[in-house]
Amino acid sequence: MNPEFVYLASASPRRRQLLSQIGVPFQTLTVEVDESVARGESPATYVSRIAAAKADAGWRLRQPAAHSPPYPVLAADTAVVIDGEILGKPADDADAARMLRLLSGRTHEVLTAVALAATDRRASCLSRSEVTFRHITATEARDYWHTGEPRDKAGGYAIQGCGAVFVAGLRGSYSAVMGLPLYETAEFLKSAGVPLWRVASTGKIDGQ
Repeated sequence: MNPEFVYLASASPRRRQLLSQIGVPFQTLTVEVDESVARGESPATYVSRIAAAKADAGWRLRQPAAHSPPYPVLAADTAVVIDGEILGKPADDADAARMLRLLSGRTHEVLTAVALAATDRRASCLSRSEVTFRHITATEARDYWHTGEPRDKAGGYAIQGCGAVFVAGLRGSYSAVMGLPLYETAEFLKSAGVPLWRVASTGKIDGQ
């Protein structure tokens, strides 16, 4: 029997939005994972490790319950990378301005890893995209901060929001830069038997 839905081990509203966009029935899980970067760890290894850790944490959280069918757990992690540095969520306005100065007029990399935990499989993949920014003035960086948008965004910007005005070019996956590459995610879900393009008939489904 195919799963009725997938658990999403993420609190990200962007990932909920993207799953809803392709009609995937899902329920969200809150998982606790240490997201510290290990010494000498590359950005690609880091995001892949964190995504897998989130999926495994979600699997452990839900599956031991006798009443809980073994539905798959989907997780993802995204990193904005420039000059080998992972840009996380800005600590404050000064940190956000620093990030935009680094990104201004240059091309940076966005890495998004997706992981799926299911009864008979552990699967993961990495999506790489390149985003080119136009020049950003100090005034624009300040005004952008005051929109409130950069505060919880990796790299201090949202490509799907006000930050779109900075994007001069994109090579790769738009949805991956948002936080969940839909092509790769859909392939994983189809392989696990999770339906696309429909709403689950039972249970509370987030993202509606």
